[in-house]
Amino acid sequence: MSEGRISRLRITMTVIVAIIFAVVPLPEPINAARPDLLLLLVIYWSLIAPRTAGLLFAWFCGLAIDVVKGIILGQHAFAFVVVAYMTHKQQLRMRLWPVPKQALAVCFFLGIYQLAVFWLDGIIGQPVTTWQRWLPVLSGALLWPVLVAILDTWNRRNR
Repeated sequence: MSEGRISRLRITMTVIVAIIFAVVPLPEPINAARPDLLLLLVIYWSLIAPRTAGLLFAWFCGLAIDVVKGIILGQHAFAFVVVAYMTHKQQLRMRLWPVPKQALAVCFFLGIYQLAVFWLDGIIGQPVTTWQRWLPVLSGALLWPVLVAILDTWNRRNR
């Protein structure tokens, strides 16, 4: 799909849904494994529409998460930009990979994101050192094929 056919409104709508998903209360066992849906969307849109969803897009999405979660401004924005940069560097390759191989790359990117946030948490004196920190990495990698199927179908249907 050419990038010119993807409207900014479509990207904005998915971002709003992901922000709402980030703040909706879930039961504690499920909340620990809540995937970082907004980061998955940043990765997806960076692959599909790299000119529209670039590093500035990733920065603003990260700032939105910082604001809605009440975290130090810029913490997630920095980590989102790191992941978006890595995605942009691999964008041409990843678009050709089958979805399971993409899911492995996304798992790696989500792990880098968690490491960056862990590092920043340590700097500000609030490290979370439990193994549950890594559950969103696994749930996000498992969600990737579903997210790609839904969004690709939506993009094809609304040309």
